[in-house]
Amino acid sequence: MDGEAEIWRTDPVTLRDVLLDRAAVESRLEGCPPLERVWILSLLGRDEEAVAEGLRLLEDSHDRFRPLLVLAQAYQRRYKWHEAAKLHEEALRLANTRAREALVRHQIGRRLFDEALYRDAAAEFEWAYDLYRTTGRDRLAKISRQAMMRARQISAQS
Repeated sequence: MDGEAEIWRTDPVTLRDVLLDRAAVESRLEGCPPLERVWILSLLGRDEEAVAEGLRLLEDSHDRFRPLLVLAQAYQRRYKWHEAAKLHEEALRLANTRAREALVRHQIGRRLFDEALYRDAAAEFEWAYDLYRTTGRDRLAKISRQAMMRARQISAQS
């Protein structure tokens, strides 16, 4: 996924994924794995399609963990906080490793940040940071730490 850094990025101010090259992102839709397709549809703003495909993917999956997270992201982009939160809770129950729990905690932090619950978001990002750090995932720990600092900064300004 190295090439994606050139066609999308996470905005450090809003913590939302934003398009840099719409055509390049759209070109990835053809033939990509279903999980990635749901995420791409959501990134493209095709939220209804993303949710519909995410629900089908979740229904057909034997391992629900990643489909839960990608569907939660699609709901989050539609400002459907309750639906996203329910999926995050199920993903937390299925996270049987520290690294997977860190991934869920980071996603929960992003949802709470979107909801303007900055103090709660900072706590989730800190949890993700600690989990990533203890599993040796330094790059992901750094991302969670930066998100935590951003959430704390906004919380202090409120």
